[in-house]
Amino acid sequence: MRITIEHGCLFDPAGQLDGQHDLYIADGTIVGIKHRPDGFTSDLQIDAKGKLVLPGLVDLCARLREPGQVHKATFQSECRAANSSGITSICCPPDTQPVIDSTAVVDLIHQRTRDTKRANIYPLAALTVGLQGQQLSEMDTLQRSGCIGVGNALAPIASAEVLRRAFEYAHSCGLTVFLFAEDHALRKQGGVHEGAISTRLGLPAIPEAAETVALSRALLFVEQTQVKTHFCRLSSARGVRMIAMAQEQGLPVSADVAVCNLHLTEMDIADYNSNCHLQPPLRNERDRQGLLKGIKQGVITAVCSDHQPHDADAKAAPFSQTEAGASTIEHLLPLMLHLVKRKELTLEQAIGVLTSQPAAILGIDKGTLAVGRAADICILDMELSAIVDAATLLSAGKNTPFKGWELPGQVTHTLYNGAIVFNQD
Repeated sequence: MRITIEHGCLFDPAGQLDGQHDLYIADGTIVGIKHRPDGFTSDLQIDAKGKLVLPGLVDLCARLREPGQVHKATFQSECRAANSSGITSICCPPDTQPVIDSTAVVDLIHQRTRDTKRANIYPLAALTVGLQGQQLSEMDTLQRSGCIGVGNALAPIASAEVLRRAFEYAHSCGLTVFLFAEDHALRKQGGVHEGAISTRLGLPAIPEAAETVALSRALLFVEQTQVKTHFCRLSSARGVRMIAMAQEQGLPVSADVAVCNLHLTEMDIADYNSNCHLQPPLRNERDRQGLLKGIKQGVITAVCSDHQPHDADAKAAPFSQTEAGASTIEHLLPLMLHLVKRKELTLEQAIGVLTSQPAAILGIDKGTLAVGRAADICILDMELSAIVDAATLLSAGKNTPFKGWELPGQVTHTLYNGAIVFNQD
Protein backbone atom coordinates (compact mmCIF):
# COMPACT_ATOMS: atom_id res chain seq x y z
CA MET A 1 0.00 0.00 0.00
CA ARG A 2 1.13 3.55 -0.76
CA ILE A 3 0.42 6.13 1.92
CA THR A 4 0.95 9.88 2.11
CA ILE A 5 1.05 11.56 5.53
CA GLU A 6 0.15 15.14 4.69
CA HIS A 7 0.67 18.52 6.41
CA GLY A 8 2.19 17.08 9.59
CA CYS A 9 5.10 18.51 11.55
CA LEU A 10 7.88 15.94 11.23
CA PHE A 11 9.86 15.82 14.46
CA ASP A 12 12.92 13.60 14.66
CA PRO A 13 15.85 14.70 16.86
CA ALA A 14 18.23 12.16 15.31
CA GLY A 15 17.38 13.15 11.75
CA GLN A 16 17.27 16.87 12.63
CA LEU A 17 13.73 17.13 11.29
CA ASP A 18 11.46 19.77 12.75
CA GLY A 19 9.04 21.28 10.28
CA GLN A 20 5.90 20.76 8.25
CA HIS A 21 6.56 18.28 5.45
CA ASP A 22 4.75 15.47 3.68
CA LEU A 23 6.00 11.91 4.11
CA TYR A 24 5.58 9.15 1.52
CA ILE A 25 5.36 5.41 2.19
CA ALA A 26 5.41 2.48 -0.23
CA ASP A 27 5.60 -1.24 0.53
CA GLY A 28 6.28 -0.62 4.19
CA THR A 29 9.21 1.74 3.60
CA ILE A 30 9.63 5.52 3.76
CA VAL A 31 10.32 6.46 0.13
CA GLY A 32 10.17 10.24 0.35
CA ILE A 33 10.29 13.16 2.79
CA LYS A 34 9.39 16.69 1.71
CA HIS A 35 9.46 15.79 -2.00
CA ARG A 36 7.04 13.39 -3.68
CA PRO A 37 8.92 10.59 -5.50
CA ASP A 38 8.52 10.52 -9.27
CA GLY A 39 5.38 8.68 -10.29
CA PHE A 40 4.18 8.24 -6.69
CA THR A 41 0.41 7.90 -6.27
CA SER A 42 -1.31 7.31 -2.93
CA ASP A 43 -3.78 4.62 -1.99
CA LEU A 44 -4.40 6.44 1.29
CA GLN A 45 -3.85 9.97 2.59
CA ILE A 46 -3.58 10.69 6.30
CA ASP A 47 -4.14 14.34 7.22
CA ALA A 48 -1.73 15.17 10.03
CA LYS A 49 -2.33 18.92 10.05
CA GLY A 50 -1.58 20.37 13.47
CA LYS A 51 -0.01 17.10 14.63
CA LEU A 52 3.50 15.80 15.23
CA VAL A 53 4.80 12.97 13.07
CA LEU A 54 7.37 11.00 15.09
CA PRO A 55 9.45 7.88 14.58
CA GLY A 56 7.89 4.78 16.09
CA LEU A 57 8.90 4.58 19.75
CA VAL A 58 11.41 2.01 21.07
CA ASP A 59 10.67 0.54 24.52
CA LEU A 60 13.75 -0.99 26.15
CA CYS A 61 11.85 -3.14 28.65
CA ALA A 62 8.32 -4.52 28.58
CA ARG A 63 6.96 -7.86 29.73
CA LEU A 64 4.43 -9.25 27.26
CA ARG A 65 3.79 -12.27 29.51
CA GLU A 66 4.28 -14.77 26.71
CA PRO A 67 5.37 -17.47 26.85
CA GLY A 68 4.16 -18.76 30.19
CA GLN A 69 1.79 -16.26 31.80
CA VAL A 70 -1.10 -15.79 29.39
CA HIS A 71 -3.44 -15.41 32.37
CA LYS A 72 -1.78 -12.02 32.90
CA ALA A 73 -1.52 -10.83 29.27
CA THR A 74 -0.74 -11.87 25.69
CA PHE A 75 1.38 -10.62 22.81
CA GLN A 76 -1.76 -9.38 21.08
CA SER A 77 -3.15 -7.41 24.04
CA GLU A 78 0.14 -5.81 25.06
CA CYS A 79 1.32 -4.96 21.54
CA ARG A 80 -2.07 -3.34 20.91
CA ALA A 81 -1.62 -1.31 24.10
CA ALA A 82 1.90 -0.38 22.99
CA ASN A 83 0.65 0.78 19.59
CA SER A 84 -1.77 3.16 21.32
CA SER A 85 1.29 4.96 22.72
CA GLY A 86 3.13 4.98 19.38
CA ILE A 87 5.46 2.10 20.31
CA THR A 88 6.57 -0.11 17.41
CA SER A 89 9.72 -1.77 18.84
CA ILE A 90 9.92 -3.61 22.17
CA CYS A 91 12.81 -5.28 23.97
CA CYS A 92 11.68 -8.38 25.84
CA PRO A 93 13.68 -9.37 28.97
CA PRO A 94 14.58 -13.05 29.43
CA ASP A 95 12.41 -13.82 32.48
CA THR A 96 9.64 -15.49 30.52
CA GLN A 97 8.36 -18.96 31.44
CA PRO A 98 10.32 -20.88 30.25
CA VAL A 99 13.34 -18.58 30.45
CA ILE A 100 14.92 -17.37 27.19
CA ASP A 101 17.94 -19.66 27.49
CA SER A 102 17.24 -21.97 24.54
CA THR A 103 16.76 -21.48 20.82
CA ALA A 104 13.30 -23.07 21.09
CA VAL A 105 12.03 -20.20 23.24
CA VAL A 106 13.62 -17.62 20.93
CA ASP A 107 11.96 -19.26 17.93
CA LEU A 108 8.61 -19.21 19.73
CA ILE A 109 8.92 -15.46 20.43
CA HIS A 110 9.81 -14.78 16.79
CA GLN A 111 6.80 -16.84 15.67
CA ARG A 112 4.43 -14.94 17.99
CA THR A 113 5.89 -11.68 16.65
CA ARG A 114 5.12 -12.72 13.08
CA ASP A 115 1.62 -13.83 14.07
CA THR A 116 0.83 -10.61 15.95
CA LYS A 117 2.13 -8.23 13.24
CA ARG A 118 2.04 -5.21 15.53
CA ALA A 119 5.61 -4.50 16.66
CA ASN A 120 9.23 -5.54 16.36
CA ILE A 121 10.02 -7.74 19.38
CA TYR A 122 13.70 -8.05 20.32
CA PRO A 123 14.42 -10.78 22.90
CA LEU A 124 17.29 -10.69 25.35
CA ALA A 125 18.95 -14.01 26.12
CA ALA A 126 19.47 -15.17 29.69
CA LEU A 127 22.98 -14.50 30.96
CA THR A 128 22.87 -17.70 33.05
CA VAL A 129 20.92 -20.92 32.56
CA GLY A 130 17.45 -20.58 34.04
CA LEU A 131 18.49 -17.17 35.42
CA GLN A 132 19.93 -19.14 38.34
CA GLY A 133 23.18 -17.15 38.39
CA GLN A 134 25.40 -20.24 38.30
CA GLN A 135 26.02 -21.71 34.83
CA LEU A 136 26.60 -19.46 31.81
CA SER A 137 24.08 -19.75 28.98
CA GLU A 138 25.03 -20.60 25.39
CA MET A 139 25.29 -16.91 24.47
CA ASP A 140 26.82 -17.47 21.05
CA THR A 141 24.07 -19.90 20.01
CA LEU A 142 21.33 -17.61 21.37
CA GLN A 143 22.82 -14.65 19.53
CA ARG A 144 22.75 -16.57 16.24
CA SER A 145 19.11 -17.46 16.88
CA GLY A 146 18.18 -13.77 17.08
CA CYS A 147 18.83 -12.43 20.59
CA ILE A 148 20.27 -8.92 20.54
CA GLY A 149 21.83 -8.94 24.01
CA VAL A 150 22.07 -10.85 27.27
CA GLY A 151 20.88 -10.16 30.78
CA ASN A 152 19.72 -11.85 33.97
CA ALA A 153 16.52 -9.79 34.30
CA LEU A 154 15.79 -9.20 38.01
CA ALA A 155 17.52 -12.39 39.14
CA PRO A 156 20.75 -11.97 41.14
CA ILE A 157 24.22 -13.24 40.27
CA ALA A 158 25.69 -13.65 43.72
CA SER A 159 29.06 -14.99 42.59
CA ALA A 160 31.53 -12.36 41.44
CA GLU A 161 33.40 -15.10 39.55
CA VAL A 162 30.29 -16.03 37.53
CA LEU A 163 29.62 -12.37 36.72
CA ARG A 164 33.20 -11.85 35.58
CA ARG A 165 33.13 -14.94 33.34
CA ALA A 166 29.75 -13.90 31.95
CA PHE A 167 31.16 -10.49 31.01
CA GLU A 168 34.15 -12.12 29.33
CA TYR A 169 31.95 -14.51 27.34
CA ALA A 170 29.57 -11.74 26.27
CA HIS A 171 32.49 -9.58 25.18
CA SER A 172 33.91 -12.41 23.07
CA CYS A 173 30.52 -12.67 21.31
CA GLY A 174 30.23 -8.92 20.79
CA LEU A 175 27.06 -8.86 22.88
CA THR A 176 25.78 -6.06 25.12
CA VAL A 177 25.06 -7.07 28.71
CA PHE A 178 21.80 -5.62 30.06
CA LEU A 179 22.31 -5.55 33.81
CA PHE A 180 19.84 -4.69 36.56
CA ALA A 181 22.09 -3.51 39.37
CA GLU A 182 20.78 -4.70 42.72
CA ASP A 183 22.63 -6.47 45.52
CA HIS A 184 20.32 -9.29 46.55
CA ALA A 185 21.77 -9.60 50.05
CA LEU A 186 21.12 -5.91 50.76
CA ARG A 187 17.69 -5.99 49.15
CA LYS A 188 16.53 -8.99 51.21
CA GLN A 189 12.71 -8.98 51.19
CA GLY A 190 12.40 -5.21 50.80
CA GLY A 191 9.75 -3.59 48.66
CA VAL A 192 10.15 0.16 49.21
CA HIS A 193 12.93 2.72 49.54
CA GLU A 194 14.68 2.76 52.92
CA GLY A 195 13.75 6.05 54.55
CA ALA A 196 11.23 7.86 56.71
CA ILE A 197 8.22 6.53 54.79
CA SER A 198 9.26 2.87 55.07
CA THR A 199 9.85 3.37 58.80
CA ARG A 200 6.49 5.06 59.34
CA LEU A 201 4.58 2.43 57.37
CA GLY A 202 6.52 -0.46 58.88
CA LEU A 203 7.43 -1.90 55.48
CA PRO A 204 10.63 -3.87 54.71
CA ALA A 205 12.95 -1.56 52.82
CA ILE A 206 15.64 -1.54 50.13
CA PRO A 207 18.58 0.79 50.84
CA GLU A 208 20.15 2.92 48.12
CA ALA A 209 23.30 0.86 48.68
CA ALA A 210 21.58 -2.17 47.12
CA GLU A 211 21.93 -0.36 43.80
CA THR A 212 25.25 1.42 44.29
CA VAL A 213 27.13 -1.61 45.66
CA ALA A 214 25.98 -3.71 42.70
CA LEU A 215 26.95 -0.89 40.33
CA SER A 216 30.43 -0.66 41.87
CA ARG A 217 31.11 -4.36 41.42
CA ALA A 218 29.81 -4.43 37.86
CA LEU A 219 31.75 -1.32 36.82
CA LEU A 220 35.00 -2.87 38.04
CA PHE A 221 34.37 -5.88 35.80
CA VAL A 222 33.40 -3.63 32.88
CA GLU A 223 36.73 -1.86 33.28
CA GLN A 224 38.53 -5.20 33.30
CA THR A 225 36.67 -6.88 30.42
CA GLN A 226 35.59 -3.82 28.37
CA VAL A 227 32.25 -5.51 27.67
CA LYS A 228 29.56 -3.14 26.45
CA THR A 229 27.13 -2.85 29.36
CA HIS A 230 23.75 -1.24 29.67
CA PHE A 231 22.49 -0.61 33.20
CA CYS A 232 18.76 -1.06 33.36
CA ARG A 233 16.35 1.07 35.37
CA LEU A 234 18.51 3.22 37.60
CA SER A 235 16.64 4.55 40.61
CA SER A 236 19.06 6.73 42.59
CA ALA A 237 20.84 10.04 42.04
CA ARG A 238 24.07 8.50 43.32
CA GLY A 239 23.75 5.71 40.77
CA VAL A 240 23.50 8.32 38.01
CA ARG A 241 26.68 10.00 39.25
CA MET A 242 28.51 6.68 39.24
CA ILE A 243 27.50 6.00 35.63
CA ALA A 244 28.55 9.54 34.68
CA MET A 245 32.01 8.99 36.18
CA ALA A 246 32.36 5.68 34.35
CA GLN A 247 31.43 7.34 31.05
CA GLU A 248 33.95 10.12 31.68
CA GLN A 249 36.60 7.43 32.11
CA GLY A 250 35.68 6.00 28.72
CA LEU A 251 33.98 2.82 29.87
CA PRO A 252 31.44 1.40 27.37
CA VAL A 253 28.38 1.89 29.58
CA SER A 254 24.91 3.33 29.12
CA ALA A 255 21.81 3.51 31.31
CA ASP A 256 18.04 3.87 31.29
CA VAL A 257 15.33 4.69 33.79
CA ALA A 258 11.76 3.44 34.17
CA VAL A 259 9.14 6.08 33.49
CA CYS A 260 7.49 5.61 36.91
CA ASN A 261 10.66 6.73 38.69
CA LEU A 262 10.54 10.06 36.82
CA HIS A 263 7.06 10.87 38.16
CA LEU A 264 6.53 9.10 41.47
CA THR A 265 8.40 8.97 44.78
CA GLU A 266 8.19 7.09 48.06
CA MET A 267 5.46 9.55 49.09
CA ASP A 268 3.09 7.87 46.62
CA ILE A 269 3.01 4.66 48.66
CA ALA A 270 1.84 6.48 51.80
CA ASP A 271 -1.62 4.87 51.55
CA TYR A 272 -0.16 1.41 50.87
CA ASN A 273 -0.97 1.70 47.16
CA SER A 274 0.19 -1.68 45.85
CA ASN A 275 0.30 -0.30 42.29
CA CYS A 276 3.34 1.66 43.52
CA HIS A 277 5.10 -1.54 44.59
CA LEU A 278 7.88 -1.52 42.01
CA GLN A 279 11.34 -2.96 41.48
CA PRO A 280 13.51 -0.92 41.69
CA PRO A 281 11.53 0.96 44.33
CA LEU A 282 10.33 4.53 44.15
CA ARG A 283 12.91 6.61 45.98
CA ASN A 284 12.82 10.21 47.23
CA GLU A 285 12.41 13.53 45.42
CA ARG A 286 16.16 14.12 45.40
CA ASP A 287 16.60 10.87 43.50
CA ARG A 288 13.82 11.76 41.07
CA GLN A 289 15.52 15.06 40.32
CA GLY A 290 18.86 13.27 39.95
CA LEU A 291 17.35 10.95 37.33
CA LEU A 292 15.96 13.89 35.38
CA LYS A 293 19.36 15.60 35.58
CA GLY A 294 20.91 12.42 34.21
CA ILE A 295 18.67 12.66 31.13
CA LYS A 296 19.45 16.33 30.62
CA GLN A 297 23.19 15.68 30.84
CA GLY A 298 23.04 12.69 28.49
CA VAL A 299 24.12 10.19 31.14
CA ILE A 300 20.76 8.38 30.92
CA THR A 301 19.93 7.93 27.25
CA ALA A 302 16.67 5.97 27.37
CA VAL A 303 13.39 5.85 29.26
CA CYS A 304 11.49 2.56 29.26
CA SER A 305 7.98 1.64 30.34
CA ASP A 306 9.18 -1.32 32.46
CA HIS A 307 5.70 -2.62 31.69
CA GLN A 308 4.57 -5.46 33.96
CA PRO A 309 0.87 -6.30 33.58
CA HIS A 310 -0.63 -8.26 36.46
CA ASP A 311 -3.97 -9.86 37.14
CA ALA A 312 -6.08 -8.40 39.96
CA ASP A 313 -5.04 -11.03 42.51
CA ALA A 314 -1.37 -10.11 42.20
CA LYS A 315 -2.06 -6.65 43.64
CA ALA A 316 -4.83 -7.57 46.09
CA ALA A 317 -2.71 -8.74 49.04
CA PRO A 318 -1.06 -6.56 51.75
CA PHE A 319 1.61 -4.32 50.16
CA SER A 320 4.68 -6.42 50.92
CA GLN A 321 3.00 -9.59 49.66
CA THR A 322 1.93 -8.16 46.30
CA GLU A 323 3.87 -8.67 43.08
CA ALA A 324 6.05 -5.75 41.98
CA GLY A 325 5.39 -3.92 38.74
CA ALA A 326 2.99 -1.57 36.98
CA SER A 327 1.07 -1.51 33.71
CA THR A 328 2.60 1.48 31.97
CA ILE A 329 3.16 0.76 28.29
CA GLU A 330 0.24 2.70 26.87
CA HIS A 331 1.11 5.84 28.84
CA LEU A 332 4.84 5.94 28.13
CA LEU A 333 4.62 8.79 25.61
CA PRO A 334 1.95 10.87 27.46
CA LEU A 335 3.96 10.58 30.68
CA MET A 336 7.05 11.95 28.94
CA LEU A 337 4.96 14.76 27.46
CA HIS A 338 3.76 15.49 31.00
CA LEU A 339 7.38 16.20 31.96
CA VAL A 340 7.68 18.49 28.93
CA LYS A 341 4.52 20.34 29.95
CA ARG A 342 5.98 20.82 33.45
CA LYS A 343 9.21 22.08 31.82
CA GLU A 344 11.28 19.36 33.46
CA LEU A 345 12.46 18.16 30.02
CA THR A 346 12.46 19.62 26.52
CA LEU A 347 10.46 17.97 23.76
CA GLU A 348 13.70 17.04 22.02
CA GLN A 349 15.00 15.32 25.14
CA ALA A 350 11.70 13.51 25.75
CA ILE A 351 11.44 12.16 22.20
CA GLY A 352 15.15 11.34 21.95
CA VAL A 353 15.06 8.97 24.95
CA LEU A 354 12.09 7.15 23.39
CA THR A 355 13.34 6.77 19.81
CA SER A 356 16.85 6.94 18.36
CA GLN A 357 18.74 6.69 21.67
CA PRO A 358 17.22 3.39 22.87
CA ALA A 359 17.54 2.09 19.30
CA ALA A 360 21.26 2.85 19.44
CA ILE A 361 21.56 0.92 22.73
CA LEU A 362 19.91 -2.10 21.10
CA GLY A 363 21.93 -1.67 17.91
CA ILE A 364 18.82 -1.68 15.71
CA ASP A 365 17.97 0.39 12.66
CA LYS A 366 14.90 2.04 14.23
CA GLY A 367 13.84 5.25 15.97
CA THR A 368 14.34 7.76 13.16
CA LEU A 369 12.55 9.05 10.07
CA ALA A 370 14.68 8.61 6.98
CA VAL A 371 14.21 7.55 3.38
CA GLY A 372 14.83 3.83 3.07
CA ARG A 373 13.88 3.04 6.66
CA ALA A 374 10.90 0.92 7.66
CA ALA A 375 7.76 3.01 8.01
CA ASP A 376 7.36 2.73 11.81
CA ILE A 377 5.63 6.00 12.59
CA CYS A 378 3.64 7.67 15.36
CA ILE A 379 1.25 10.58 14.73
CA LEU A 380 0.61 12.63 17.86
CA ASP A 381 -1.99 15.30 18.62
CA MET A 382 -0.52 17.57 21.28
CA GLU A 383 -3.78 19.48 21.69
CA LEU A 384 -5.62 16.50 23.14
CA SER A 385 -5.40 15.07 26.63
CA ALA A 386 -6.95 12.16 28.49
CA ILE A 387 -7.59 11.05 32.05
CA VAL A 388 -6.12 7.67 32.96
CA ASP A 389 -8.89 5.19 33.69
CA ALA A 390 -7.80 1.67 34.62
CA ALA A 391 -11.06 0.21 33.34
CA THR A 392 -10.41 1.43 29.79
CA LEU A 393 -6.76 0.36 29.49
CA LEU A 394 -6.05 -1.70 26.38
CA SER A 395 -3.48 -3.70 28.32
CA ALA A 396 -4.74 -6.82 30.05
CA GLY A 397 -3.04 -5.47 33.17
CA LYS A 398 -5.06 -2.76 34.93
CA ASN A 399 -2.42 -2.17 37.63
CA THR A 400 -1.60 1.48 36.89
CA PRO A 401 -0.30 3.87 39.56
CA PHE A 402 -1.48 6.83 37.46
CA LYS A 403 -5.23 6.37 37.87
CA GLY A 404 -6.99 9.73 37.62
CA TRP A 405 -3.99 11.59 36.15
CA GLU A 406 -4.73 13.87 33.21
CA LEU A 407 -1.95 13.38 30.67
CA PRO A 408 -1.28 15.57 27.63
CA GLY A 409 -1.10 14.35 24.04
CA GLN A 410 -2.86 11.49 22.32
CA VAL A 411 -1.60 9.23 19.56
CA THR A 412 -4.03 9.29 16.64
CA HIS A 413 -2.23 6.81 14.34
CA THR A 414 0.56 4.27 14.65
CA LEU A 415 2.10 2.63 11.61
CA TYR A 416 4.19 -0.53 11.77
CA ASN A 417 6.01 -1.49 8.56
CA GLY A 418 3.69 0.84 6.68
CA ALA A 419 0.48 -0.72 8.03
CA ILE A 420 -1.88 1.16 10.34
CA VAL A 421 -1.94 -0.81 13.60
CA PHE A 422 -3.63 1.88 15.71
CA ASN A 423 -6.21 4.45 14.68
CA GLN A 424 -7.84 6.57 17.37
CA ASP A 425 -11.03 6.68 15.34
